Amino acid sequence: MMEGNSHALSQEDIDALFQSQSGAATPASRMALAQKYDFRRSDRIPKEQIRALRGVHDTFSRSLASSLSAYLRTYVNVNLISVEQLSFRELMACLPSPTCLSVLRITPFDGIGILEMNPALAFPMIENLLGGGKIKPLIIQREMTLIEQQILNTLLALILQNLSLSWQSVAAVDFVIESNETEPGLLHVLPPNEAVVSIATEIQIGDTSGMMNIGIPSSIVKQLRHNFDQQWTARRSSATEDEIERTLALVSGASVDLEARVEGSVVRFDDLLDLAEGDILQFDQRTTEPVSLLVNQLPKWRGQIQISGGRKAVGISAEL
Repeated sequence: MMEGNSHALSQEDIDALFQSQSGAATPASRMALAQKYDFRRSDRIPKEQIRALRGVHDTFSRSLASSLSAYLRTYVNVNLISVEQLSFRELMACLPSPTCLSVLRITPFDGIGILEMNPALAFPMIENLLGGGKIKPLIIQREMTLIEQQILNTLLALILQNLSLSWQSVAAVDFVIESNETEPGLLHVLPPNEAVVSIATEIQIGDTSGMMNIGIPSSIVKQLRHNFDQQWTARRSSATEDEIERTLALVSGASVDLEARVEGSVVRFDDLLDLAEGDILQFDQRTTEPVSLLVNQLPKWRGQIQISGGRKAVGISAEL
């Protein structure tokens, strides 16, 4: 028979036993292991692809500047501002209202994108194409007429042609206008939370400047991930010095056309018929404004009109 020297455990003894158990996690410690997860992150594309996209649209900006300069017959500068990933709702919230908004069909992916051009940029370009002369800032807060939209669509087709050509280094992608809208808040071609890549570009034409925004679904960009990787690898394998010297030797004897273009003026047809020797035509361009220097019809430099050795000359001030 046991003697009465055994005693019951106190509460302190019980707490000490529980604390000595290894591997026993308290509810608070288990909660510390849990982390918040944003399920929209699954649509995000890596930074490497964003950098590759920036390279594609750098090329697009340069080619577009040349094409618009030739089409509008005036100097155009195009600057890539940003390439970032947003939700479709966030992109629409960044756009002015009303604006010139086009819904794009992206083939062969059967996807939908958008192209937006600020009215502060669109209306002066339309004015230029209608014979308005030098492009000047215009403040017009109204929707476009049908004729104005058709004229703008011709210009947008040129922009999208340059965009498709710039994407050829990645994949054969075509961008085609499907419809035109004016109110971003009423456009529901994509789910509000769908991730899109937003490309913001500033276009400067004379005294006028404005923004152009392009939105491409991130799902399309993700499908081309391997194409972007191959493009990145190809860019890193640059030509050797011997190859560069050999190419320069082959083209060094080639002849090119160099011209300095001064912006003309718009005259009535009956005034044109009355022109005679001794008449003076006043150009829209001032002598202090830079002129465009073109090589084989492509803008290459900007310069100032000067006199050198008794002859008219152009001093190069900047490279385009």
